[in-house]
Amino acid sequence: PGSIVDAATGEIIGNHKGLWYHTVGQRKGIGKVLYPKVTAKGPWYVVAKDPKRDLIFASNQYDEDVFTAARTDFFVEDIRWIADGPPSFLRQEQDDDGDDNEGGEPKWKEGRLDMKIRHGPSIVQGTLLLTDGLNGASGNIHLDKKDGGLAPGQFV
Repeated sequence: PGSIVDAATGEIIGNHKGLWYHTVGQRKGIGKVLYPKVTAKGPWYVVAKDPKRDLIFASNQYDEDVFTAARTDFFVEDIRWIADGPPSFLRQEQDDDGDDNEGGEPKWKEGRLDMKIRHGPSIVQGTLLLTDGLNGASGNIHLDKKDGGLAPGQFV
């Protein structure tokens, strides 16, 4: 059990019975654990969780620009490529000095991809810049449009 905090003001607006009962992006069911006067100011969404402090952060401004970055930019790791490795269009042919990049650790450039987030039916567009020099197993993603509920541990 712990507190639910308004992400915009830092004010405690309710109490939860366990972090595992709530996911980032959740709207349904959160009103039950908020203080009555706060519930009327909704709808409220879970925007973040802090397991070390046992806190849930919620907002009634979820669709505002305040949370756009958290829903368009994220880091991915442990990438499993269907082919033998990252697509060739992500590989930079020359390093920053203009020299051929043969034999050394690969350099990566940003590339556009169609991606599927979670198990839903939608395909989304965005860019990927790989950050892992050796095998392209991690990188930064920027989505063209914000997603409704990105949360740690989901797959892309």
